Amino acid sequence: MGNTILIVEDDESLLPMLTYNLKKKGFNVKSASTGEEGLILIKELIPDLLILDWMMPEPSGLEICRQIRQNKLTKNIPVIFLTAKGDEDNKITGLEAGADDYIVKPFSPNELIARINALLRRHSRNKSDNLSLIVSDLFLDLKEHKAYRDKKRINLGPTEFKLLKFFMENPKRVFSREQLLDSVWGHGIFVEFRTVDTHIRRLRKAINLPNLPDAIRTVRSAGYSLDLE
Repeated sequence: MGNTILIVEDDESLLPMLTYNLKKKGFNVKSASTGEEGLILIKELIPDLLILDWMMPEPSGLEICRQIRQNKLTKNIPVIFLTAKGDEDNKITGLEAGADDYIVKPFSPNELIARINALLRRHSRNKSDNLSLIVSDLFLDLKEHKAYRDKKRINLGPTEFKLLKFFMENPKRVFSREQLLDSVWGHGIFVEFRTVDTHIRRLRKAINLPNLPDAIRTVRSAGYSLDLE
């Protein structure tokens, strides 16, 4: 399954067109038609990229962008603004609010998809440049390939290390077994779903130290997530 893109757009004619074209390119697309609904979905999904309409009723796309940049779980989500405002002052306002890119209506779906792909590549490079990951009391040293919880060294196998890295890059987000297979094992590799469960159990056993909360949450009929404050 491809990257998850959330579109927050109140134009009832534009939203289906965007959804259709993005799904055709392999993206997992979710949508909201109000700013309030968009904020709820952002917190639930933690999407890989957010497409925001500037001119929605309150909260506007501009206000949503400002809010997510203040939240540690959502502050790094790439954001593209869709707007009819094409003058330089408005572009500067949008970028200063935290947008990564800006596209003026009307636009072609191919242009939007090209910008999405460029932004996702840049965001992926930025994440890979980091030499460590920290989520709550979990610490992952990517350079030395070492994991720690509550400052205690954790011994992980190669697959468990990759699983933990993926979860720590996407905290609080629930992933199905299929999504974990695609993201951790890779597309085109045949692995049974129960193999994912086996490696999740091994990861849990390694990182759930005495007197500490369970770091991996099982969501019935949905999948797993890293669930630490």
